[in-house]
Amino acid sequence: MKVGFIGLGIMGTPMALHLVNKGHQLFVHTRSQVPEAITAAGGMRVDSAAAVAREADVIFTMVPDTPDVEAVLFGKNGVAEGLKDSKAGPDGRVGKVVVDMSSISPMATKAFAKRINELGADYIDAPVSGGEVGAKAGSLTIMCGGDAAVFERVKPLLECMGKNITLVGGNGDGQTTKVANQIIVALNIAAVSEALVFASKAGADPAKVREALMGGFAASRILEVHGERMIKRTFNPGFRIKLHQKDLGLALQGARELGVALPQTANAAQLMQACAAHGLGELDHSALVQALEIMAEHPVAKG
Repeated sequence: MKVGFIGLGIMGTPMALHLVNKGHQLFVHTRSQVPEAITAAGGMRVDSAAAVAREADVIFTMVPDTPDVEAVLFGKNGVAEGLKDSKAGPDGRVGKVVVDMSSISPMATKAFAKRINELGADYIDAPVSGGEVGAKAGSLTIMCGGDAAVFERVKPLLECMGKNITLVGGNGDGQTTKVANQIIVALNIAAVSEALVFASKAGADPAKVREALMGGFAASRILEVHGERMIKRTFNPGFRIKLHQKDLGLALQGARELGVALPQTANAAQLMQACAAHGLGELDHSALVQALEIMAEHPVAKG
């Protein structure tokens, strides 16, 4: 297929590579320089998001936040301009699909989908979970919202990038699922952080504590992966604190709109805010533990 990919960051680059390596014709655009790995694999750089939309039948976007998606889709030289330039079929539709894999506002997603539909194209929101490791391995969890027939059309492309791919419901429902995912992940990171800070300050070996807990009901993927990061002090980003902050902001904004109380989510958001205030926003979200370490005046382990 002719596939476009806009946004070649930590996640986008390996995701786009999976598409081109599976034999799809790839057109790419990003704000920074296109990675050499993409062009070496056969990806073709074009000069705008509009050009991507003109060339590709399915256009993927993978950018940081809601305003970034809006700019890529509807700003100057955006996807919408490329769709307007595309030839319509007998039914008056251009027949192209925009698949946004960013993590953004569910309400904004519904509005974006409506605007893309009005241009004769289809829209799928398909945020992901799995971080840089999952992006590189092609094992991302992908949560989708949109029309079932359109989902089936793009599913073979999604399968190049992920393993657990679910159509949750209509446009916006994929983003709602991602927000729910980020609530669970944040609260689990906070729980592991508290447990390891407590155990370490009490004088126990945090590595041995983690090993013991992995054999019981407290075992989790967060304890396994991020607990090890906390002990080994390896906070190079797979998923940055500042991005998780943004996702928790979406959760709390949605909670206000829905009249729902999310007290533990608010607590986790404040811990991430404390990290950001100490200049830690670019670190992996497992570095949330450092907010608790600062308050305890005690690190889980020495770096």
